[in-house]
Amino acid sequence: MRVTLVNLFYPPDVAASGTFVASLAEHRASMGDDVTVVCGSGAYVRAVPPGEGRSRRSTGPRVRRMWTPGLGKASTPRRLADYLTFLVAATVRLITLPRQDVVIAMTSPPFAHVAAIAHRLLHPGTRVVFWCHDVYPDAAEEYGTIRRGGAVSRMLRRLQRWLFARTDHVVALDDAMLRRLLSQYARAGRPTGSVIPNWEPMALFPAEPDDDRWAGYDAPVLAGRDVVLYLGNLGYGHPVGTIADAARELAADRDVSFLFVGGGVRSPELADAVRRRGLDDVVLHDYVPKQVTPSVLRGSIAALISLDDGSLGIMSPCKLHGALATGRPVIYIGPSGTNVDEAIATYGCGVSLRQGDAAGLAEAVRRLRDDRELREEQSRNARKAFEEAYSDARTLPQFDALFDALAGRM
Repeated sequence: MRVTLVNLFYPPDVAASGTFVASLAEHRASMGDDVTVVCGSGAYVRAVPPGEGRSRRSTGPRVRRMWTPGLGKASTPRRLADYLTFLVAATVRLITLPRQDVVIAMTSPPFAHVAAIAHRLLHPGTRVVFWCHDVYPDAAEEYGTIRRGGAVSRMLRRLQRWLFARTDHVVALDDAMLRRLLSQYARAGRPTGSVIPNWEPMALFPAEPDDDRWAGYDAPVLAGRDVVLYLGNLGYGHPVGTIADAARELAADRDVSFLFVGGGVRSPELADAVRRRGLDDVVLHDYVPKQVTPSVLRGSIAALISLDDGSLGIMSPCKLHGALATGRPVIYIGPSGTNVDEAIATYGCGVSLRQGDAAGLAEAVRRLRDDRELREEQSRNARKAFEEAYSDARTLPQFDALFDALAGRM
C-alpha cells in the first residue's frame, strides 16, 4: 500500500504531532507499506538542518522536507507565514506524487488536508484520512485569532465542510472532539469517524527503566523537594492562573516545587505571574529532547495538565500519555468530558479539577505528598491505563484496522 502522511513537524523536532506521525509512519513501513512523509524544514523549536532526515532507510519511511521560513510562533503573522508556505509546498508535492492509496493529513498547519484533497482530485481512487489534533476554525475563534461568526470564520467553515465532503474518514482524539467535528462539518454521513487516542511508545517507557536520572534537576530550589511537573507546550488553551495561585498557596510549605519544562505562547504570562507573586518555588526550563522525557517525568510526584474551559472538543492534551507511561498521578485542571478527565474517571489515576480551584489544586498536591499509599495506588493505575489504552501497542492496531477498512473500499 502506498501511504503519505502530511504534517508540518517531524523528528528531530520536539513537536508532539511529529512524534505521532513518525510512530505511525515507521510502523506502517515496517509492515511493508511504501510510506512517504511530507513535512517542513522550519520547526516548532529549531530549524532542521538541510538534508537531515531526507534519506530513506531500507525499511523506513521516505521523508520529504518542504522549505519553510521558520519564523516561529511569536506572532500570528509569523505563524501564518510558516503555515501558508508549507501548505503551498505540500500541495505541490502531493500533486506531483504518483497515486497514493491513502493520504493522512493532520492539523499542523490548520487545513493541511487541502494537500490531501488536491491529490485526490487527480487520483479519485485515493482514500483521504483527516487526523485531527485541533479543530479549526473553532480554535482560532476560541482564542481570539479570528472573530467568531465573522467573514473569515464563515469562509473557513465553508472550506472545512467542502474538505469533509471529500474526506473518507476522520480520526479524533476523544469523543468530544469527534462529536464537534461531525456535527459541524460532516454532511449526509460523510465522512465516517472514530476515536483513536494519542500514545507513547512502549520501547521508550519500559515498566522498569534502567536510569531515572536527569541532569536538568540541578536547580537549588528543587533539592529535597517534591516536584509537580508540567511537561510540554503552554499554548493558548492551557491557562496558568490557577496553577500560579496554587503555587503561591503552597509556597509556605517549603517542600513542594512546580517545574515547567517546555515553552509556548503562555510562557511569558507564566513568567510574569511567577515574578509578580514572588514564587521562588516555580522553576521554568526549556524544551528537552523526546528521549529525555521519561526521566523528567519520573523525577516528579505528579504530572500537571491544564486546559481552558472553552477547549472541550477543540483540543485534547497529549501530555497525559507520558505521565501514564511513567506511572505519574495526573492532576488535571480543566473541563469535564475531555480525554484526561475520562482517563482519570476510568482508571483512578489522579484527580480532575476545574479552572479557578486553586485551593483544590493545592490540596491535591498535599495529599499526594503526604499519602504514600494513595500516590502508589494512583501510580499503578496510571501505568495500567497506559498499557491498556494509551500505548503504541494498543493504538497502532486501531490504525491498522482503519487501513484494512479503507483497503476494502479501494
